[in-house]
Amino acid sequence: MSGRYDGQAQLAVPQDDGTTRPMSTPRVSVQPATDVVYPVREGDRVDLLAGASLGDSTKWWFIADANPRANALDLERTGTPLAVPNA
Repeated sequence: MSGRYDGQAQLAVPQDDGTTRPMSTPRVSVQPATDVVYPVREGDRVDLLAGASLGDSTKWWFIADANPRANALDLERTGTPLAVPNA
């Protein structure tokens, strides 16, 4: 299984006790091409939509990347038009 942070560069972040802690560098996402706009219905969840449209519920973040929002909860708000990326 792959994740959205696979292959992400790591930084060594200094801690107060003199040790360092690995941390991923900020991830820059590019909005993918989409071919479907889906109106969110009552009870929809992004992971379930990913399972139905992309064949894998763990790819929910493909839908999140296609729909940048200041508030991620908007992705599941009834009536929100969601762009669904090409599978």
